[in-house]
Amino acid sequence: MSKGANSTTPVLMNEPEVLKLLLAGDPAAVRSLVDQYQPMVLRTARGFVRNTEDARDIAQEVFIDILTNLHRFKGQASLSTWIYRITVNRSLNYLRNSKRRQSRLFYSEDQNEGRRSEAVNISDPDQKNPAELLEQQERSETLHTAILSLPGKQQVAFNLVEYDDLSYKEIAEIMHLTISSVESLLFRARKNLQKKLWVCYKASTSRENGTKPKS
Repeated sequence: MSKGANSTTPVLMNEPEVLKLLLAGDPAAVRSLVDQYQPMVLRTARGFVRNTEDARDIAQEVFIDILTNLHRFKGQASLSTWIYRITVNRSLNYLRNSKRRQSRLFYSEDQNEGRRSEAVNISDPDQKNPAELLEQQERSETLHTAILSLPGKQQVAFNLVEYDDLSYKEIAEIMHLTISSVESLLFRARKNLQKKLWVCYKASTSRENGTKPKS
């Protein structure tokens, strides 16, 4: 069935028209906004919290923020950039307010859209060796812990480039920085991660090579 000429679906409309419909509370515009940006919001949030359920909680808060604060959007950046900023801020707030959650297992089957290994199913003979999967899981958790320990801006820039695959220009717009500042943040973030992961690697190697701690 073809759409009527007066359809309020904002998919083919420009941004000002979409915003006008959203501010008017148009249900079709709201649905279209959620459909278009929910995958992006979930992916970004999951890059910070590494847990699908937590990411969904953040996404719900993000869309409430968007609809509540649309009147404050001035159009100085694109709508997607504005939504990225809200998502990043909500994710960082969630981490700050949920320090106790860091002790939980950050590993789940559907986390990070395949960036991590699937959960072990020991009843499946075609699965990889459980010891190998456990090692991969431990590496994933070690990397996550190292990323969480980065200074705030380094963590944001690293997540946006590695998990959202954004360009330096896009990250600069989201973070209100120059491209050279983003480059500097990413350089320092990678150096810091390299140092932290090297320390973890040496500690792991020492444990594997002997049971007696070094005096």
